[in-house]
Amino acid sequence: MIDLLGYGFMQRALIAALVTGLAAPVVGVYLVQRRLALMGDGLGHVAVTGVAVGLLTGTSPTWTAVGVAVLGAVLIEVIRERGHTSGDVALALLFYGGIAGGVLLVGLGDQSAARLNQFLFGALTSLGPDDVLAATLLAAVVVVLGIGLAPQLFAVAHDAEFARVNGLSVRGYNLLVAVLAAVTVTVAMRTVGLLLVSALMVVPVATAQQLTRTFRGTLLAAVALGAGASVGGLLLAAWVGLRFDADVATGPTIVLLSLAGFVLTWPIGILVRHRQRVRRPFEDEVPDEHLVADHDHAHGPDCGHVAVPHGDHVDYVHDGHRHAPHGRHYDEH
Repeated sequence: MIDLLGYGFMQRALIAALVTGLAAPVVGVYLVQRRLALMGDGLGHVAVTGVAVGLLTGTSPTWTAVGVAVLGAVLIEVIRERGHTSGDVALALLFYGGIAGGVLLVGLGDQSAARLNQFLFGALTSLGPDDVLAATLLAAVVVVLGIGLAPQLFAVAHDAEFARVNGLSVRGYNLLVAVLAAVTVTVAMRTVGLLLVSALMVVPVATAQQLTRTFRGTLLAAVALGAGASVGGLLLAAWVGLRFDADVATGPTIVLLSLAGFVLTWPIGILVRHRQRVRRPFEDEVPDEHLVADHDHAHGPDCGHVAVPHGDHVDYVHDGHRHAPHGRHYDEH
């Protein structure tokens, strides 16, 4: 195994696996927050058409895949925002159109299925120096923008209306996330493959959510888990291949290792959440006393203020205080 790490192809594979594992969860955390976990799959299918264009024209499949995937990402945001089609239907359109166009163009270009499989399921050991350089540069862009703009991207993903009120360009940041997702797909297509790339974007985030309670903690943990799964999956596939003299695919091994991490942490997440509920069963503490206050008018069913259930009566919220119609007092919270 040590001798294997001395070969150039293995060193290139390790670098590509590392940068992919770092970049994919950075984008995945925003997709999960926006409930667009399957967007990576949709863009992966679109990128198949980009790869086919590169193979058909004799140009670099990486850069043609980037261009087509970015175009698909912009289209899905436009369809989702301005059209009458929901997000899941727009993703379905990408699924079917992308894979159909890719298979059609590969057939027209008289390319073998084995060549296309390198992009569909990954082929880390076949990477050349130019492939590694392109993946590293693209991954660096994703990581810098994804982490550097984390406050703005999180605000838009978590509550678009709140972000809009605070002056953020919701449309612009949504487009940025979509474009970063498209770039990440092309970075990972030679590592885990276009059909499995979404797993590396989503599973480390889901695993991190079992162990963390804040967005920043989830982001950092997901990046660490993604990098660990990518490098660990590559080394595991190489070890199994040497030990049993078998041809072990690196992409599926990386994904399965990532899924194993989720399975191991899922019971821990259940235990942690249960202990938190026992320690603090309610979000807000119930006040021990009421304070007397005078108001300009009596609060009741017709006063126009928000009604909030409180015990066996109804309080009416006004100016941040809770007022009860059965007496002239309010809760101090």
